[in-house]
Amino acid sequence: MVVMPPSDRAFTGVRILDFSQVLAGPFAVMQLALLGAEVIKVEQPNTGDQTRSLMNEGGHESMSPSFMGMNLNKKSLTLNLKHDEAATIVRKLLPETDVLVENFRSGTMARLGLDYDAVKVLKPDLIYCSITGYGQTGAKAKEAAYDGAIQASSGMMSQTGHPQTGPTRTGYMPVDMSTALNTAFAISSALYRKERTGKGQYIDLAMMDTAVVMQAVQFANWLNQGSLVGLGGNSSPTRQPTADVFPTSDGYIQVTALSQPQVEILFRELEISGRLDQPEYATTEARIQNPQPVSEAVSVALCKKTTAEWIQQLATAGIPVAEVRELPDVSEDPQFEGRAAFVTLPSPINKGESIRLAQSGFVMNEAGPETTSGPPLLGEHSEEILRSIGYDDDKIVSLREAGTI
Repeated sequence: MVVMPPSDRAFTGVRILDFSQVLAGPFAVMQLALLGAEVIKVEQPNTGDQTRSLMNEGGHESMSPSFMGMNLNKKSLTLNLKHDEAATIVRKLLPETDVLVENFRSGTMARLGLDYDAVKVLKPDLIYCSITGYGQTGAKAKEAAYDGAIQASSGMMSQTGHPQTGPTRTGYMPVDMSTALNTAFAISSALYRKERTGKGQYIDLAMMDTAVVMQAVQFANWLNQGSLVGLGGNSSPTRQPTADVFPTSDGYIQVTALSQPQVEILFRELEISGRLDQPEYATTEARIQNPQPVSEAVSVALCKKTTAEWIQQLATAGIPVAEVRELPDVSEDPQFEGRAAFVTLPSPINKGESIRLAQSGFVMNEAGPETTSGPPLLGEHSEEILRSIGYDDDKIVSLREAGTI
């Protein structure tokens, strides 16, 4: 059963006009929608957000799982922004809009007459957020970018991979998703400032900038000590061979033993304590200088038992340890009971069925993030929204016939 949000949710009463698509922008806006904001998602007629059809293995042609996971609690309005009447509709929505979010290539909204300088005349206290790969200024400002490109150009891939096989990108989208959370934070701070001062503002948010902030520790080390992580596979940036991913008899386990007491406990549990009497194993410095024999000794010992057995034994002994798991195992972990990380709701496609999606990364004692409606069908709320700004049935029909909606 869908529960309506309480009136004291953080962003209740805030309206967001969301022109963004794919992952970063939509997920950012969804975070605010989970906290009560009303979101009107503006999409191209017939096709909509391009994510509607991406990574969609045999599902509904305009409702892929990734789209559903980025667009909870939103209303869909289709607008062909190349039509003059579409810009008129946007301008009619502006008086009741608090935030506008877009992630078109730099300059696109200006060509449509909907850039910040143009619309702030109509809505001076508007918060306007532009999300791009490289920002609105700089040599790369007009270049398009996706997550993988930013992983490469930001330095992330130079630290991900094995020396033998070269750099690699991650299997998930760290830049998109961190940009989404960064965007949600920036908009939230702008809304707080508006509450205090009555002033709107423009937010220029770049995926590249976010990727740099995500690597703040690595950049601090390089800029101040000249040290680089390089390709270290699964080993710790500390370069200690007792902090790595190791095989067990039935899988893989991640072990983090950094201090001398932790290493002594680890070797005791692995029944290789005698190694610590040898110079190459005795101290942290020695182990860093002799990583191969240390790693081999730990690997051989860990292969003698299952992952579950080692998790129980090493965790009980106080060693930070974790199983390398697949997503099916993670999604069924009892740890998430009572958390807000996942939500189950009625399928927007198949009546009587349900869908399950990742939702939010935190829990509040009251008025926290909550899904009140599923992902919208393409143009599902177009007529409702148009009527709210004065369009009658005849005009709506003409807009549809002209391809504006």
